[in-house]
Amino acid sequence: MRRIVENKLLEWKNSSRRKPLIVRGARQVGKTWSIKKFGNENFDDFVVVDFEKNRKAHSFFSGDLDPKTILQNIEISMHTKIIPGKTLLFFDEIQSCPDALMSMKYFCEDMPDLHLIAAGSLLEFALSKVSFPVGRVQYLNMHPMSFSEFLEATGNSTAHEIINSAPVKLPESTHNSILGELKKYFFTGGMPESVKSFVETESFIECFDVHSELINSFKNDFGKYASHSSHECLEEVFISTSKNIGNQIVYTNLSSTFTNPTIKKAFDLLLKAKVIKKINSVGILNLPLDIQTSSRKFKAIMLDIGLWQNLSGVPVEAQIAETDLMNIYRGALAEQFIGQELAINNENDLMYWAREAKSSNAEVDFITVINGGIYPIEVKSGSAGSLKSLHLALSTFPQCPKGIVFSTAPYAQLHKQRLLFLPLYYVGILPDFLAELKP
Repeated sequence: MRRIVENKLLEWKNSSRRKPLIVRGARQVGKTWSIKKFGNENFDDFVVVDFEKNRKAHSFFSGDLDPKTILQNIEISMHTKIIPGKTLLFFDEIQSCPDALMSMKYFCEDMPDLHLIAAGSLLEFALSKVSFPVGRVQYLNMHPMSFSEFLEATGNSTAHEIINSAPVKLPESTHNSILGELKKYFFTGGMPESVKSFVETESFIECFDVHSELINSFKNDFGKYASHSSHECLEEVFISTSKNIGNQIVYTNLSSTFTNPTIKKAFDLLLKAKVIKKINSVGILNLPLDIQTSSRKFKAIMLDIGLWQNLSGVPVEAQIAETDLMNIYRGALAEQFIGQELAINNENDLMYWAREAKSSNAEVDFITVINGGIYPIEVKSGSAGSLKSLHLALSTFPQCPKGIVFSTAPYAQLHKQRLLFLPLYYVGILPDFLAELKP
């Protein structure tokens, strides 16, 4: 399965300002698989140091962290030669060896020609325990597979090409066909193991089994950082957050048995583990948005849409039978999908608009910034006249070029109302499309 991240890795390889790279992401999103594929296809030699399998390798980093000495020890141990410019050196499960993380800054300073990548599970916890001088390493975030990657993996090249082209109003049969593929993705999700299972079996039941196994593995990880919070609270907050997609998060609603500080700590740890993603609220749509965000109002989405539908606890049989994607889980699944795709295709923090006026409940689902333009995004069915919050945001902040509405309706533009209607499946192309679109 080809991943979008491969293009970014290739850009890193060929960059004149390349530095050691740390690939971040939740467990099981495909970090190790993608890096190994990239290394085998793009280098003369590929050397992997797995710090969980090879405990002896930890001793290579117990001294003064001199890169030349470290490489000599690796070469002797693995009976191979590491040649800068020709070899990719991969430190896998690096969270198990904090000293190896520390060594990366010295590789940057003393051996800049060496291609070095590191990755691992729960890496954010290890990163918080070490410090890097600014500018000594680079980071690359990795996510579950996008809908575009899913289409490519399932061999649907025509639909893949369409959703990666400039949006147009498609023939009704084509439009409905792509929505049918999107429904499959809603239940399969983007975790590589689930997609692989669906490609091999075309069975949602098999995918659901994979989801259950992955969720159990995430829960097992809670024990690895339970010293920072209650294991029971982590699990309760994990499940409760999944049931609050699309709603403002109130800590007291996430648990009835733990105090607010304990719940907040658990929520923050789940963010650090990257199994949930925070969506901050912003009341004023002026750049820079990050200084306008509120610490009191926020929402969340889950790591993956497939895992989320498994966690939600809603009977799947009735939801699979639903023909309108906007009605599945009362529209929350569509909102999770748009948020997940925005996170995959735009590295900016996710935000939503909440009007600051007292007693106002006006909200717009997402805010994205493309080429300096601030775009409010709504995920819903209905006509332009029913989009009260979106119209309010556009009238209050006329500097916003357009409002975007994602639904199952066909592509359309209402220039006078500054509205762009896009089918859900076009969200992946949104950053490129808006960058080229005239106001």
